[in-house]
Amino acid sequence: MHSTRIEFKTIKGEVIVRDVGHLFIEYEGEIAPTTVVFAEEGDESVLGLHALESLGLEVDPVTRQVRRSEALIAL
Repeated sequence: MHSTRIEFKTIKGEVIVRDVGHLFIEYEGEIAPTTVVFAEEGDESVLGLHALESLGLEVDPVTRQVRRSEALIAL
């Protein structure tokens, strides 16, 4: 696997460097390609927006639960 190191600014304003790469993700039987940021020890695990959208998913803002998107955005 090939990855690239990229700088990110955290919500607290600190700059961190993490490996970024591409892989296939599976959720409830659906498989899709996505870009990922590889966490390091002490980092939180988060499923990012790109991964969610690749799988046709979204987070319900009221219940905070993952659900199928009602419609996909086409640009």
